[in-house]
Amino acid sequence: MKSYLNVLATPGAWRFLLPALVARLPFAMLQLGILLLVEWATGSYGAAGVASAAAAVSQAIVGPRTGRLADRHGQARLLVPQLVLHGLALGALLALATAQAPTPLLVVTAALAGASVPQVGAMVRARWAHRLGGTARLNTAFAVESITDELMFTLAPVLLVLLSTGYSPVVALLVALVLVVVGTAVFAGVRTGRPEPMPVRAGSAGGVLRLPGVTPLATAFLAMGSVFGSLQVGVTSLTAGLGAPASAGAIYGTFSGASVLGGLLYGAIRWRVSATARLAAGLALLAAATSTLTVAGTIPLLYGTAALAGLIIAPVVITGYTIIDGLVPDEVRTESFTWLGGAIGLGIATGASVAGQLVDRFGPSLAFVVPPLLTGLAALLVLARRRSLRAAPRAVTNAPEPAPLPG
Repeated sequence: MKSYLNVLATPGAWRFLLPALVARLPFAMLQLGILLLVEWATGSYGAAGVASAAAAVSQAIVGPRTGRLADRHGQARLLVPQLVLHGLALGALLALATAQAPTPLLVVTAALAGASVPQVGAMVRARWAHRLGGTARLNTAFAVESITDELMFTLAPVLLVLLSTGYSPVVALLVALVLVVVGTAVFAGVRTGRPEPMPVRAGSAGGVLRLPGVTPLATAFLAMGSVFGSLQVGVTSLTAGLGAPASAGAIYGTFSGASVLGGLLYGAIRWRVSATARLAAGLALLAAATSTLTVAGTIPLLYGTAALAGLIIAPVVITGYTIIDGLVPDEVRTESFTWLGGAIGLGIATGASVAGQLVDRFGPSLAFVVPPLLTGLAALLVLARRRSLRAAPRAVTNAPEPAPLPG
């Protein structure tokens, strides 16, 4: 626990961490919130899964480009206009759902809401890497970030389901909109730890994916995202079929809570095994754990199998971010982080859309078949490409030296 306290005691860290917490809670609410909102408006899990997938895909496509802009022009200059666009898009989606607009219009608007999501999580990781890069504390800082993500994904489903069942999904996402506006606006104004704008030498977004090791890592994160997407649809539909829809948020919160525990334990250990080996082993274990979800036909079994999968996923995420920080040059760091976040979004889209279609056609029992297959294949890919995942010395660039940090 001392390692966590040392990282959190980094001068000025709480100035950007606290508003980031507020901004990231609605990020964790968005995918499941769109799923519940569109199902409420249309009565179809299939349509809801497509809308949720559209938001995730658009975020995955646009996110790395916004990360690149943040690297080039600075975080604050990007966040303010992005926040305005997101507020308009999410507000329009709420109005259209209330008016029971046609499904295609809901899907398009959901995609706009996803594309405009402020990439606060990647920017916080970029601040940690800027402050602690090259030190042993950076791995612990990434553990803090993954634990924070999971805490948000623990609280968000519970809050979302409570507001949705007690009032409506419209109210739930309206609360999310208020939180993201307040948290992101304050975070954008905090200078502490903010990397200075740097020239981006990769000629395109695809240039980052062409860097050694980035594509295998992005593929692994896509596989992990399928766990989140399938779990959202599968748990929501299965608990509804069992007559206990209010338990969906608690079950998903159990998954995230177990991930917090796994992340805490993982970040406190001084590992002697290479990060690449840990990543491959973690993905293989995740494939085995998610396969148990396919046979969970009761509420108690859902709690247990979700906890088992959750215990493994945060360590895999922490390892992936640690590896990529050693692979990419500083001037594309935020963009690289957003590629991993975007890959998770694509995985969420894959899991949610496939699970939604399977639920509509065959019932809730087949909602969880995708994650074991994708995470197992990702483990094999990491093993096959393990040489490309070894950290190399950072490229020397003509970028200016970062300015001294306050506090």
